[in-house]
Amino acid sequence: MRDHVIAVDVGTGSARAGVVDRQGRLLCRREHPIGMRQLGDHIAEYDSEQIWSATCIAVREALATAELPAERIAALAFDATCSLVLRDTKGEPLALARENGASFDTIAWLDHRASREAAEISGTRHPLLAYAGEAISPEMQIPKLMWLKRNRPDLWAKSCHFFDLADFMSWRATGSTGRSLCTLTSKWNFLAHEKSGWSPDFLDRIGLGDLLVRGGLPQQGVAVGQAIGPLTDKAATELGLDTDVVVAAGMVDAYAGALGVLGSIADQPDALEQRIALIGGTSSCLISFAAAPHFGKSLWGPFFDAVFPDQWLVEAGQSATGGLLNHLLRLHAEGGEPTPARHRQVIERVQALRQAEGPDFAARLHILPDFHGNRSPFADPNLTGAISGLTLDSSFDGLCRIYWRACVAIALALRQILEAMEKSGIRPERLHLTGGHVKNPLLVELYGDVTGRELVIPDTDDAVLVGTAMNAAAAGGLYPSLAAAGVGMAAPSRSRQPDEAKHALYERDYRRFLAMQRHRAELDTL
Repeated sequence: MRDHVIAVDVGTGSARAGVVDRQGRLLCRREHPIGMRQLGDHIAEYDSEQIWSATCIAVREALATAELPAERIAALAFDATCSLVLRDTKGEPLALARENGASFDTIAWLDHRASREAAEISGTRHPLLAYAGEAISPEMQIPKLMWLKRNRPDLWAKSCHFFDLADFMSWRATGSTGRSLCTLTSKWNFLAHEKSGWSPDFLDRIGLGDLLVRGGLPQQGVAVGQAIGPLTDKAATELGLDTDVVVAAGMVDAYAGALGVLGSIADQPDALEQRIALIGGTSSCLISFAAAPHFGKSLWGPFFDAVFPDQWLVEAGQSATGGLLNHLLRLHAEGGEPTPARHRQVIERVQALRQAEGPDFAARLHILPDFHGNRSPFADPNLTGAISGLTLDSSFDGLCRIYWRACVAIALALRQILEAMEKSGIRPERLHLTGGHVKNPLLVELYGDVTGRELVIPDTDDAVLVGTAMNAAAAGGLYPSLAAAGVGMAAPSRSRQPDEAKHALYERDYRRFLAMQRHRAELDTL
């Protein structure tokens, strides 16, 4: 009996595979690292074949640990970062660079090389940009492709396939060039609610009139919860599975997390509109759903059918959250490599210092967290971060003070984003948290207390994999629909109410946060 699925999450630094049963229980999970080539803070690339190899290792190890034969697996689904994979007419990598035997054919999601192109696209004020927050991000695929055509015409001339990473994974697994509606609508400026999703006049205006031909892009997408096709013989062998396993349409990783934490109410549209999924990892995403579209500056979307049928998705976000905390550890003399163990050591010391010093702990340190630009509410990839209140303290406790105030700044920025979403008609009562931030008690506390909202945390440490498993279960026929899979596989959750007294204390921090933003803008004009 095929009553299990495999979910694969391709994140910024690793590929993770989990075996999940029909009830949504994550039986085991295995992880394998993936390498990234980085040049400065604007260039980041992957080798897609290395990503596929890492995925195969993780899947085989997970299957072996679960002690399940391939005949028990009904379906496989991928979620991934919105990285851009380039392939030629033979399906071979189109390498942007070659180094140490690797072919770097994939522009990472966090790559900002196309900032100028993104600004040019935003400057067109094309009506389509209303569905991209009025200003397109360099993290989207269209500006990256505009950069590619301008700067690497040699690769453009040889191109045949441009894939979102999740779609590349399903292509590598099935041989099908079908694309997911999830990736097309959210990262490619494809309007799923229109009769023809692509806008030829928009593409012509930005010099990409030949994009669909060069990229092998379809006129229609495949909905989440639907199958792309079965595994090929080659892929089945590499993954340790068989060709009766079907592969679901891929998902953007954050959207898989949203499905994982909101799946329990997938059949209740009114309840969906009162919740926001907060997916915290290297960056953070806030995702809402509604039956009607909501528009707003810096809000990505509204995207139709990106996850749930007949629902509009809106995404807001922070470009560097977990990534900022990692950066601060590397930057400080007492920091070191940002391993989970090192984060725990810092967090434990922060808690002890807060207990000893009370509300005055690090109170004169103030941080703007835009170290990798700002997605929301400013939609400005060129904004920079700032730290005010530094002294000559280079001790471990000094690091802990900076770390704590960075966590506060991340939460203050979250509050500002929520206020921007409210102005667009999105008024959530609860935040559903998932991702790596669930393991950081400082952020869990601050997200509730700074925003003044109830926080809902699932009783699973990997709602992203569970959301991807829901997609696989629907595609594999274990459930009749995506909503049914969401309800049937959702994990129980616990609720945390905000501390009203602490919320009042953070009001002063928020006023200072806004003042620092004004001062930054003033400095930029001098």
